[in-house]
Amino acid sequence: MKKYFIQYKPFLIFLFSFFLTYIILTAIYQKYLNSFDENQTDSITSIVGKNTEQVLLFFVADSSVEQSIGNPYMKLFFKQKYVARIVEGCNAVSVIILFISFVIAFSGKIIQTALFVFGGSLLIYILNVIRIAALSALIFYYPEHKSVLHEVLFPLYIYGVVFILWLIWVRNFSKYASKNNK
Repeated sequence: MKKYFIQYKPFLIFLFSFFLTYIILTAIYQKYLNSFDENQTDSITSIVGKNTEQVLLFFVADSSVEQSIGNPYMKLFFKQKYVARIVEGCNAVSVIILFISFVIAFSGKIIQTALFVFGGSLLIYILNVIRIAALSALIFYYPEHKSVLHEVLFPLYIYGVVFILWLIWVRNFSKYASKNNK
């Protein structure tokens, strides 16, 4: 048994680090969410809604996002037509938590790790806002494809970005990259 532990030590450390980080960040986020009433939109989702509105207004004047009264979501209007809701799951925090957990599990130098976590999280946030804005426009023009757009294409987009960031991290900055590049 000890032989296997030694043999698989890097993998076991990765798993432990990943799950520990993921559990801690998820618990913190859940505590944050629990601080809001059941029918109240959390602040992060509200900010995502406002940023989405700014992106939409840059391209289309008749677009807006407003808080739903008595419901925990933001209503998204494209060309004055209600096309979508922005709920807590749309704010990309869970995707960012997944991203951070992986980077920390494959940590490198502390400054590089912190900068990559910050920069990658910011990039994911920005691309998520653009994703919501694009999704609302596509739903407006192609409502018959709403399911494919929302459940397949756009999750593929956001998780694809995260996967590419992970590859960049592991190949160029993690502690394993430095061993393989020397």
